[in-house]
Amino acid sequence: MASATTQRDLAAADYKRYQALKDQNFISGAELERRDATLKAAQATLDQARAQLSSQGNQAAYTTLVADVAGVVTGIDAEPGQVVSAGTPVVRIAQDGPRDVVFAVPEDKVGQITPGSEVAVRGWSGGANLTGRVREVAASADAATRTYQIKVAIDGADAPALGSTVYVTPKALSHAGIPAIKLPTSALRQEGQSTAVWVYDAASSTVKSQVVQIATADGNEAVVAAGLAPGMQVVATGVHVLSPGQKVLIYQPKTASAPASKAQTATNPVAMPAAPAATAAAPAASTAN
Repeated sequence: MASATTQRDLAAADYKRYQALKDQNFISGAELERRDATLKAAQATLDQARAQLSSQGNQAAYTTLVADVAGVVTGIDAEPGQVVSAGTPVVRIAQDGPRDVVFAVPEDKVGQITPGSEVAVRGWSGGANLTGRVREVAASADAATRTYQIKVAIDGADAPALGSTVYVTPKALSHAGIPAIKLPTSALRQEGQSTAVWVYDAASSTVKSQVVQIATADGNEAVVAAGLAPGMQVVATGVHVLSPGQKVLIYQPKTASAPASKAQTATNPVAMPAAPAATAAAPAASTAN
């Protein structure tokens, strides 16, 4: 640009001299027009050089990454010294303030969730229960999971830290207040394509297989939708070592006996065979989910 400025100034001075000569009729008008064209060409060259300098200044400014908002860095996608092309993400920033809870629902449930509907939010590690509202429902399913992404807006002042895991209960999908039977997941076993449990028959002290239908999971418990009735006793542990009609005993906790005043001499030194291990049975709990 300095070179173009010098050429423009020289052309301007030359034009000024020829203008004075033309005023005194020492040169023709065509000669003055040639000097005028030279000045305009020098000015155009200077404008082009100034634009190139501004572009190079922008390129140099791009080497310093500046966020347009305050937030928290959640990921760095490049290494120092790495050459990246224009538009390549280098640093990912989550804007601080109001936050979203993001989760996915299957296709048969997405129709029940609408923007603005209420959602209960609870932190995985504890904390106060929060209330959010659906801000966005994905218009199409994820190509890999075939589920629909839901975004729930919550107040940033009470929200958990960025990246936290939370439990969500959409009001439209809530089953609160509905009677249900819940069993520990250790009581379930796979029987072909179905889920089954061992039901204890008190009259014969045996177990029989019962196919059940699972509605959903609640922590480490499964909610049974069909197949059991309240009051039935179900085997809770050791389900994979039982067979239909096998006799079992309900586990009774042992109580510590008082120590004998004197040591008793063994009268029968012959070891007796161990009794078969008893399999614990637990009653199916009828509770509200």
